Amino acid sequence: MRLLDHFDVEGPNGIHPCLVLEMLGPSVSDLVEGRFADGRLPGSLAKGVARQALMGLDALHRREIAHGDFHIRNLAFAIYPMANIPEDEFINLLGKPDVRYVHCNDGGRLGHGIPEYIVRPASLHSRSWPLSDTIKLVDFGESFPRKDAPKTLHTPLVVRAPEVIFKDRLDYRVDLWSLGCMLFELFVGQPPFDSFLITPKILVEQMQEMGGEALPDRWAPLWESMRGENATEAGGPGLQEWLEEMYFDGERKEDMTRDDIVELGRIIRKLLRFEPGARASVEEILNDPWFEN
Repeated sequence: MRLLDHFDVEGPNGIHPCLVLEMLGPSVSDLVEGRFADGRLPGSLAKGVARQALMGLDALHRREIAHGDFHIRNLAFAIYPMANIPEDEFINLLGKPDVRYVHCNDGGRLGHGIPEYIVRPASLHSRSWPLSDTIKLVDFGESFPRKDAPKTLHTPLVVRAPEVIFKDRLDYRVDLWSLGCMLFELFVGQPPFDSFLITPKILVEQMQEMGGEALPDRWAPLWESMRGENATEAGGPGLQEWLEEMYFDGERKEDMTRDDIVELGRIIRKLLRFEPGARASVEEILNDPWFEN
């Protein structure tokens, strides 16, 4: 996503840096929700989105930048350029700003630093914009340079790398775990791990069930503390079994073969590894023959 301009606004609450970014269409998640009743993209479109997402992430990693928040909600479709559309026509397309004034419930005066009014963000989701077939990687609020990794990240729990959960040293390879989760969700229509009432303990148990490998020894003390007395034995399906069960569920459109899903599982297994050093690089995944067919 391109940065077009930037400026500062001074107000009663300080100086606010403002970024002017190119206008984009809906995220992949929003497009699925708005246009595909069965909750998943067609296989050919999903593969095209995946390949572009891989290209974007590979470009970041080559420049020694980690995204830190990689999932389908941060992949957006580009729209055709609108720079030459007159402003009044553009406002009609986008909708007029929805302005609401702020007031105190007790009828008193607004305190210092409280805005007189707020403006609802414009939404593209209710309108049929002409989308291009280009995917943009957005939202760099959690990104970091390879040589200056943060202590933790706030990636959504369901796609969060295990080293974040176990407070281990972080690096750019957190993106590789999230990439594996993203590929599963992109083709299947839901994340590989439960998102409803998920907790770190439940998530780690599901990671172990699906991955079929033991946690690194250095995580054992914290894991014992997390498990407590309510430890449960792993008994869920493995990754490939779960992937096939979710894709061929009989309720949603199936336009990929079982061989395709086997190959997809092979690729995802290279990414969903507990040890960051054991995960395949983005370049390796991008060059996999499956994405060329």
